[in-house]
Amino acid sequence: MAETDIEWRVSDAPQPYAEALAEMEARATAIRAEGAREMVWLLEHPPLYTAGTSADPDELIAPDRFPVHTAGRGGRYTYHGPGQRVGYLMLDLDKRGRDVRHFVHTLEAWLIATLGDLGVTAHIAPGRVGIWVDGPGGEAKVGAIGVRVRRWVTLHGFSVNIDPDLSHFAGIVPCGLADYGVTSLARLGTLSGMKQFDEALRSRFDSFLSALVNVPQRS
Repeated sequence: MAETDIEWRVSDAPQPYAEALAEMEARATAIRAEGAREMVWLLEHPPLYTAGTSADPDELIAPDRFPVHTAGRGGRYTYHGPGQRVGYLMLDLDKRGRDVRHFVHTLEAWLIATLGDLGVTAHIAPGRVGIWVDGPGGEAKVGAIGVRVRRWVTLHGFSVNIDPDLSHFAGIVPCGLADYGVTSLARLGTLSGMKQFDEALRSRFDSFLSALVNVPQRS
């Protein structure tokens, strides 16, 4: 399936979380039930915390700092806010091999390649979810991934820290990883803004789709 068959939406103003979640879920339902167009939705949220299906209440350090929303994605607590690019992916895996693990690995590779195009060397780390970079203080997390698959349609997706207020992460244990910090493209010293990141991400989208359909054979 070509990129042009998939709606690519970019919202400039911060989107309220509950309303965005409802729209994402409605589109995912329509993809399966009505053959609606798949969609990639790039947006920002006002400052908030989300709790994934594995969230530990003890990891919510400042419950009154920002609104806390229950999310249907996998994972633990994460932060969303201005300066962070959130990507919601509503894609039909029924057309792409029905392999959730392959979807996540391909998503990771897409983000790592995108950051590489912007001059940032990123990687995944065994046993730790997300996208990581090396810095003066050791490894730090620059991107998070949390997905859900319902009737083989994906929901949720990723977040990448472009230039958020990193102090906002102090209200949670991000993704349950207390021993590691978080960083951003701005903290890493790149000149990349939201628009540059979006353009680099889209330039890699066809490669992401091609890799997604090449599901590896497992013994």
